[in-house]
Amino acid sequence: MRQALWYVVMSVALVLPSGTAFSESGSVKPEAGKMPTDVPLLPAVTTQTEKVTSQVMTDKLSNAVGTEYVIGAEDVLDITVWRNVDLSRQVQVRPDGRISMPIIRDVVAVGKTPTKLAEEMTNKLKEYVQNPVVAVTLKEVNSSNIFLLGEIAHPGKYPLKSKTTLLQGITMAGGFKETAARNQIVIFRFTETAPGMKRFTASYDDIVLRSGISDNFELKPGDTLVVPSESMVVFPGR
Repeated sequence: MRQALWYVVMSVALVLPSGTAFSESGSVKPEAGKMPTDVPLLPAVTTQTEKVTSQVMTDKLSNAVGTEYVIGAEDVLDITVWRNVDLSRQVQVRPDGRISMPIIRDVVAVGKTPTKLAEEMTNKLKEYVQNPVVAVTLKEVNSSNIFLLGEIAHPGKYPLKSKTTLLQGITMAGGFKETAARNQIVIFRFTETAPGMKRFTASYDDIVLRSGISDNFELKPGDTLVVPSESMVVFPGR
């Protein structure tokens, strides 16, 4: 009897197509994850191209620079007008603070954030283009730089893309060397109220271990930060 039942089950399995299974009631049902062949597929509401294009524009608008970054002279901007290659450009801000674009011509860029500039250009283009969407991204920072010198791992010029404190600036340059006099940091800064430069001093230990958090001030474009060596401090003038 058992042998006969086994032959019946095997015969049914050979007749049924692959990918079928039995429900608890004994009826045949499709295997999980497989679509029945007689059910039509519904068309997609939004095309994949539209989704990708929208994502690209979102990525461009959320660039790596801080949203508070202010455009300066000689900065290089990548300006993209959605679905309009002829109006898109990579431009450098001129010394007079302007950029040149098709149709809307000269536009003042200095003193504005990339988001603000994009909004202004979008409004200007509305007179010529239907529903324009403009994205402004910063390709090169040439107007806002700080200079880190002395006993740090990688001295040199660094772009100031967003708000940066003294400790963050030192971190950008790889931190202190073993020979650094980290409690004798000197900062030189151009001042607007008086000609020449102003000199500040700061102590790493005071900032980190004591109540000298105010010494961890924000760096400004053009600041020169110098970390002297311990030998310079112990034997000054040598």
